[in-house]
This record gives sequence, C-alpha cells and structure tokens, in this order.
Amino acid sequence: MSTTPMTPGIQPARLPGETLARNFCALHAPLERHEAQVAADRCYFCHDAPCMTACPTSIDIPLFIRQIMTGTPEAAAKTIFSQNILGGMCARVCPTEQLCEEACVREAAEGRPVEIGRLQRYATDTLVARNAHPFTRAEPTGKRVAVVGAGPAGLACAHRLAMKGHEVVVYDCKAKAGGLNEFGIAAYKSTDDFAAREVAWLLGIGGITIETGKGLGAGLELEALQESFDAVFLGIGLGGVNALRAVGEGKAGVEDAVSFIAELRQAPDLAALPVGRNVVVIGGGMTAIDAAIQSRLLGAEHVTIAYRRGTERMGASGFEQDLAASKGVRILTNVMPMALHGNGAVAEIELEYTAEVDGRLRGTGETFRLPADQVFKAIGQTLTDVPGGLEIAGGKIAVSETGRTSVPGVWAGGDCASGGEDLTVTAVAEGRDAAEDIHTALMGVAG
Repeated sequence: MSTTPMTPGIQPARLPGETLARNFCALHAPLERHEAQVAADRCYFCHDAPCMTACPTSIDIPLFIRQIMTGTPEAAAKTIFSQNILGGMCARVCPTEQLCEEACVREAAEGRPVEIGRLQRYATDTLVARNAHPFTRAEPTGKRVAVVGAGPAGLACAHRLAMKGHEVVVYDCKAKAGGLNEFGIAAYKSTDDFAAREVAWLLGIGGITIETGKGLGAGLELEALQESFDAVFLGIGLGGVNALRAVGEGKAGVEDAVSFIAELRQAPDLAALPVGRNVVVIGGGMTAIDAAIQSRLLGAEHVTIAYRRGTERMGASGFEQDLAASKGVRILTNVMPMALHGNGAVAEIELEYTAEVDGRLRGTGETFRLPADQVFKAIGQTLTDVPGGLEIAGGKIAVSETGRTSVPGVWAGGDCASGGEDLTVTAVAEGRDAAEDIHTALMGVAG
C-alpha cells in the first residue's frame, strides 16, 4: 500500500493501465547485432583513448568495441566486467553524455559520439542472457569479510573479494539487495526487474552470502563485525534527506523524492500509485529529474522543477534536462522555496527569485506562488547512523584513495564516503578498489 500522503489533489489511477505501461517502457531500445556492429564501426580506436580516461572504472572501451566489431560480444562483456562488474546497469544509468561519450573524438569533430553506453549494454546483455559468469573464483583463503550495504559499492567490493577467494557476507537493511540500483533509479531506465537479475547473476561467482533486514544500528554493530570478520567494508549510502527549511514544510503532500522513486520502483501496480495534479520538485540533480519525469508519466498535469541556481549549475546533465522538457516538465531556475501554503495539506508553494552577490546566493525579495498539491524534496541526502570513531569529512566518512577509514580494518566507499561523485559507476570503482586494498592487507601481497 502506498505511503504517499493522501490529499484531495493526490490521487491514483490518473491514467489507464495501458498508457502507464507505454509510459514506463525502456527509455532506449537495445541494439540489434547489426546495429551494434555499425555503431562499433564508427570508433577510431584512439591510441590515447580519451573515453577510457573519462570512465571512472577505466574500462578499456576501444578494446571492447573492437571485440563487438569482430563478432565476439561475450569477450567484450568480459572486458567490461573485469573493470565494472555492474557494467550492465551502468550502461543503462551512467551519464555517458558527460563522461566517456563527451570525451569521444567523434563528439569533438562531429557533435555525434560513438554510442558507447548502448554498445556496452549490447555486450553485457548478451553475456548475462546466457546466464554465464565470466570469472572463476580463486582457491579459498580462509579470510572472511563483512560488507554492510548491498548497493553498487558493496556489491562491487563483495564480488572482487569473492573472486580473490575470500568468504563475504553482505548485509543490507532493506528487504532486497541492490541499493539505489533497485530502489533509486527511474523505472524507465531499468525495466524487467533488471537490478534484481543483475544481483543474482553477480552472485554466480560464489562465496557471497546476502543477509537482508540488517544494517548498522539495526541488528549490526561495527565493533561486533570487527571481532567476527577479518575486515569490514561500509557501503551504507546516505540515509537522511536534507530539509527545505521553508515555512509549512510539515504539511501533508510534502515528501522526499527518494522515497517516491523507491515506492514507484517497488509498486506492483503503477495505477495504484497516487500522484498530484500540480507537482513541484525542489532540486536540480538526477533525483529531481527522475521524480519530475515519473510524476508526469503517472499522469500529473503540471510538473515544475524549481532550482535555486542556473541551468549550468544543475547536477543533472543537459541530456536529462532536455528529456524532462520533452516530457512536459517545466524547469524554473534561480528560485528557492520560502513557504508552503494550505490548510493542513499543501496547496501552493511560494518561491523567491535568487541572485549571486559577491559569489554568494541570496534572495532578491521578489516572490511568487505556484499551485502545488504535491511537493518533492530532492535537495541532497545526508549520512546517518555513523558508528563512533570514524572520522567525518564534509559530512561523509573520511577515506583514503583506496577506501581506508580512520578505523583500522574498516574500509568505506560509495555515496557514504568522501571524495568522488555520487554516481553508480563511481561507487563501483570505489568498491572494487577497496576490495583490492583489503585483499592486499589480508594476504600481505598484491594481486
């Protein structure tokens, strides 16, 4: 049952089921074999590979594209998975237009890059469809590692550790593994239960046990884990949501966008999911875009994104901004929320225009109101339930380049750790690199 506050303006079944099914089909169709080879043929196979440098997981992009060209997509997939074991999901959700494809020589010369993301999906989907695992687990080392958090960082860490021969137990406070891949990605980006299928495929390496319903402070204590395991990796994400600090924030109809997206991803029937008629999303990142677009796809008549700075400062890429506009979402920039008005439930939101003065954002004093029966907060998340003794930097767990925390024997990565961008692909890289460092620490040698 939906947890969305029920108010007169928030109602389920705004659109018939068949329309919802069309609205939430996959954003991009997968490439057919011939299409993939034509797309791969556009690659220059640059010797300095700027696309590879731009990839947070350093996938050998020219190599895997050449392997697709030669008709061996399974080999291409192994090239991808050797650096990014969640390469299938990253092919669907990674902002390639800001990373590898933006760095593509074809983009600079022609304004049309090689379709690296779609080619990556073609290769990885081909191998996963065979239910084949490309790696063999090393001989058991006798070492045991606890991974707290079954999101991208935790899963990448667990897989690499298991591949090295360690026994891994992954704990997650939710009922399903996958983290943001399962609960935080727009439904039209990851269809057909792909996140869960990818987790099941990843576990094919062996040596990994997942225990759900357990998290730090909810059945687990860091000190106890340190006593029971040879090492601990924390990939706990960010559990809190920043406040708007606007008058009336507690009114019915005001909720956080992360919960809305998670509820939508787990909904067995989209027609039963309520949505407002006039929706306003506060924020400028990917979460704001995903919440806004999906509100429109559920049948909201008017959806507005309100962001306090200019479009060039938005966390969401230009592609994502254009996608939102194409779905009928209006983006207002240089505005910030001041108050939410209504008798018990929100009916209007009052926004103030902003300007930068001496490098600082300030309100101009000029305000206006928009109808709003549903308001989503997408203004960032915060770290919660941090065990004592861990050093914090910038609101996150302080880590070294290889993920070591201030507590001996404890590593961290992903959104909860300092440094890097809050992207799935970055979390995978951090989990993988931490696993390599854990292996070195446990065995005393690299490799």
